[in-house]
Amino acid sequence: MPSRDLESWMWAEACEMIDRADRLHRQFFRPAVLYARRPAWEPPVDVYETQEDYKIMVALPGVAPEHISVILDGPCLIIGGRRHLPVSPDIAIRRLEIPYGRFERSIELPAGRFEMGSREFVDGCLLITLRKRGA
Repeated sequence: MPSRDLESWMWAEACEMIDRADRLHRQFFRPAVLYARRPAWEPPVDVYETQEDYKIMVALPGVAPEHISVILDGPCLIIGGRRHLPVSPDIAIRRLEIPYGRFERSIELPAGRFEMGSREFVDGCLLITLRKRGA
């Protein structure tokens, strides 16, 4: 096989592999899963402790505060909600890297008793304060 034909064949194979990878990516990340009952993603969190309370910072850029729920359920704090896909007749999606759809994050708390304190939405992050209660 002449070297020119080999180069063309290798280039065609590489392009085909990229096309297959792109199709596979689209197959596993379809906007249809946005409406599933199960969570599609988990937001990252930071947890800080002071003498009086625990502070939990949840990264939720692009999520409206009214689409977020926070539940203190025994030894767990559960944050859930939905990030909606911006849909409009004049929008053509070219790339989706930010997760959309239903999310949920369960954070196991240390031993002790807590009560819900403040909830603030700051710079795309939800800051939750749980006050420590005496034993």
